[in-house]
Amino acid sequence: MSRVVFVLTPQVHLLDLAGPAQVFSTAPGYHLDYVAESSPVPTWQGIALQASPSWPVLAVDDLLVVPGWRDGYGFFEPATIARIAAHHAAGGTVASVCAGADALGRAGLLDGRRCTTHHDLQDRLARRYPRAAVVRDVLYVADDRVVTSAGIASGIDLALHLVSLRHGPAVAARVAREMVVYARRNGDSRQESAMLRHRGHLSDVVHRVQDRIDGSYAEPLRLAALATEAGVSERTLTRLFTAATGRTPLQYQQLLRVERADHLIGHGSTVEAAARAVGFGDARMLRRLRARSVAA
Repeated sequence: MSRVVFVLTPQVHLLDLAGPAQVFSTAPGYHLDYVAESSPVPTWQGIALQASPSWPVLAVDDLLVVPGWRDGYGFFEPATIARIAAHHAAGGTVASVCAGADALGRAGLLDGRRCTTHHDLQDRLARRYPRAAVVRDVLYVADDRVVTSAGIASGIDLALHLVSLRHGPAVAARVAREMVVYARRNGDSRQESAMLRHRGHLSDVVHRVQDRIDGSYAEPLRLAALATEAGVSERTLTRLFTAATGRTPLQYQQLLRVERADHLIGHGSTVEAAARAVGFGDARMLRRLRARSVAA
């Protein structure tokens, strides 16, 4: 039985910890340990956690995970950083969620390696560790037994990835199903979906239309019908929508279709099947839009 040791710091994010912990406690063959320099450990969400000040004896097959923390916290003593570095030097795997990548950077594990973190922290990580190759806007990155993930819920994707590597994709799929996780996402999936990337505006009209498109993106949607539902003219809707999102309603719908199709293709679907599933008559338009997004 392999150990998964979570290294906790005050103001740790609960979901950074709980997501991977749920994966490994659901998967077969893991014993979970929680260590910290002092206990109880206050979380950002207000609950205090019990952790051991004593580290277990680690084997090569054991995994160290450093969950993220509230901005401005996350300080580890040099002895803790040395333990993290030593486990990797001995052949073990070290992983981080969100801001936890900073601890791996302090341990020297990001030097010359690809890594990632939450999109709000990527610039800071790149400045602090200039020898690291920070990969932006992906869910997780694995490089020579150093696995880093983006913020919060992406820790689940990271943990499912590690379970898949160790036990195969069928076991990871069973764990995901047990956790009622829709699907195990690939590491190069974007941190922010199209639905989230285009919601940072204040137009109620546009949000209502986006709600309609989000729920029916695979269906034919006429601009006139969308405008009627929103209570504005077609011209006004196009103007407001473009100003708020940078895209027309049709372009936004196509973006959702392509993103969903990419997800299906990444999980084994053919291009033709994915095109039909998201509402295209055939694969020609999907190929054209995918090529256009790559060129952009």
